[in-house]
Amino acid sequence: MRLMALLTLVTVILVLAVLYAQNGPISVHFYIATALAVGLPILLTSALMGLVFLSSATGHDESIIDPTADDKFR
Repeated sequence: MRLMALLTLVTVILVLAVLYAQNGPISVHFYIATALAVGLPILLTSALMGLVFLSSATGHDESIIDPTADDKFR
């Protein structure tokens, strides 16, 4: 998560720098909204992906009983 937080921070800074270079000074609210719109989805995606890998690695996926599974294929 720390690596993804650092990567997100670098990405947000890069996006804000490109916006400033192309448009010049705009309202501070625009930059805040852009930083949140870029940063939060990246952090949410990395957290959810981390949970998927954690669930798979700890065996929680295999411990679920699937009532729709056909027993003859097990």
